[in-house]
Amino acid sequence: MSQDRMHYDDDPIIRSDRGVGHEFSDVVQGRLSRRDLLRSSLVAGLAAGLAGALPTVAKAARTLGGSPTGLDFIPLKPKKGTGIQVAENYSSHVVVRWGDPMRPGRSMESDPTTMTPEDQANAFGYNCDFVGFFPLPVGSENSDHGLLGVNNEYINPELMFPVDMLSGLSAEHVNVCMEAMGFSVVEIKREGGSWSHVIDSRFNKRVTGTTPLLITGPARGDARMKTSKHPTGTTCTGTMHNCAAGKTPWGTVLSGEENFQGMFGQANALKDAKDQRSAKRYGLGMEKSEYEFERHLDRLDCSKEPNEAYHFGWVVEIDPYDPDWQPRKRTALGRFRHEAATSHVTKKGRVVMYSGDDARFEYVFKFVCSKPFNAKNREANRELLDDGILYVARFNEDGTGDWLPLVFGQGPLTAANRFNSQADVVIDVRIAADLRGATKMDRPEDIEVNPVNEKVYVVCTNNTDRGKDGKAGPDKANPRASNSHGHIIELTENGNDHAATKFKWELFLVCGDPSDPATYYAGFDKSMVSPISCPDNICFDARGNLWIATDGQARAISARDGFFAVPVEGPERGRLVQFMETVEGSEVCGPEFTPDGRTAFLAIQHPGEGSTFDKPSTRWPDGVGVPRPSVIAIEANDRGPIGSAGNEGRTSRRAMMKGGTGT
Repeated sequence: MSQDRMHYDDDPIIRSDRGVGHEFSDVVQGRLSRRDLLRSSLVAGLAAGLAGALPTVAKAARTLGGSPTGLDFIPLKPKKGTGIQVAENYSSHVVVRWGDPMRPGRSMESDPTTMTPEDQANAFGYNCDFVGFFPLPVGSENSDHGLLGVNNEYINPELMFPVDMLSGLSAEHVNVCMEAMGFSVVEIKREGGSWSHVIDSRFNKRVTGTTPLLITGPARGDARMKTSKHPTGTTCTGTMHNCAAGKTPWGTVLSGEENFQGMFGQANALKDAKDQRSAKRYGLGMEKSEYEFERHLDRLDCSKEPNEAYHFGWVVEIDPYDPDWQPRKRTALGRFRHEAATSHVTKKGRVVMYSGDDARFEYVFKFVCSKPFNAKNREANRELLDDGILYVARFNEDGTGDWLPLVFGQGPLTAANRFNSQADVVIDVRIAADLRGATKMDRPEDIEVNPVNEKVYVVCTNNTDRGKDGKAGPDKANPRASNSHGHIIELTENGNDHAATKFKWELFLVCGDPSDPATYYAGFDKSMVSPISCPDNICFDARGNLWIATDGQARAISARDGFFAVPVEGPERGRLVQFMETVEGSEVCGPEFTPDGRTAFLAIQHPGEGSTFDKPSTRWPDGVGVPRPSVIAIEANDRGPIGSAGNEGRTSRRAMMKGGTGT
């Protein structure tokens, strides 16, 4: 999500308790293979604190038209227009937006000031992030009819209501906000050349900040999970700050709760030393919270409900195909600021889940299920995520890596460090990862497995604190001080077994303006690529090309965020090109393709952020009223696969390849 709003990593309380993770401050002279030298010598130089330009890299071979990658569109030249900009020969339209009714009844239309909590509970949520397409009927590959499962991450009260300050929010406003976060399931159809949502679908569902949920896994019933409303510690109320997510092989969603800590205040009132340590490490508000909602909701006030914050920071499993199935918080997957929860089935049938902890100097995790996936019985997989081993990554300087188990009783995870059970480990998994010596990363966000080459791609959005006084300096996996632009790591599990405990890794992209010598595009000729900064969410097309949505380019390179494509194999590996540009004040999230690859869904989050209700910087998508976060669909005008624009596009691309991108 946007870091304009969330500044927790600048909090001195957090800075003082970063833990003892592996920092590589003394590792600068690792061995490099010839391939590493060609592709990563700049990075090694940066890690050593040396100045210098990128070594000369031989120009990659280029295909002219009909690219084997399938990426034949003309790269977009950003325009900063009033709406969504897409590549030539493509069109976009809104599928569903904040406030659209999901059941028959009153619509918000363009005036949110009249919305009640009940209205919002039956309408599409705010600030859409993850987008998952689930074909109907279940088990089919239908690309014209299905369900959208969408995370609704956080709220922008300053754009939702005519108030000057957070203290001006009424209890009614706050209750609307609690219903605006969480998760939305909405049925959609493609008819008459465009997508629309079905208002009266039996599948339509909201899971919000007030929905009853179950707690499963090691933390279920633990003393720290017990509150006045949930005395057994087996249930909880609500999910919120749901950022990226993932789809399971059995057709459910794993929704990651991210910046939950901004909702809790008065943590300085906590009495127990273990609670104090946890609140400090997770960044709860020592006095008032970021949103100040505790003025109206006692459960967000740590002095009144000291254990409520332990109910958040989990992965929530939701079944879009079964509206009556109660969502579960899967505590075995660990409690942190989850960005993504990506599932992959190994060749031996083991389910692996990858997730990043989206904050500066935090960690990359994976979970390996103990029991095998049952492809023939959907119900048999219901409890798979409650039994397995949680790991955290250590990236070694020689291009290898280790998955370090986070298991009670192993290594430092004992009573001597206030760990008395696996519940303690998963509740305070950040502290456990500190003690295990994991690698501190530059805001690890989305992590996805490429379905073609089965490599894992780890997205690090940025970290401007890297190298500051008292902070970890550059290392091989995080090569730049004051990293404004982010990078992407390509990780190969040993033996291509995603349950392995060792891996190899290399830098795939070091983002920024290609004219900057401190950038790297997998060795491709940088005169032929588009600039990109702050990668966030990613996905892959059927050919294995990587598609990247960004969050933060306006601050980093004075360009609006967008959607980009880049091959990961062959002679065009690293030829990154821009496909789409978003609207003022927004980021791009949740990229998702239909099974036939002919529609790309994108979430446009927080349009107009940085402005106010009375003076919004954009009125997208309606042109009137307030800006409304929305999910859009992009399609080729000739209905071809996304990335290919037909003969006209290939002819134009031929000219482009001869004359450069113009960037």
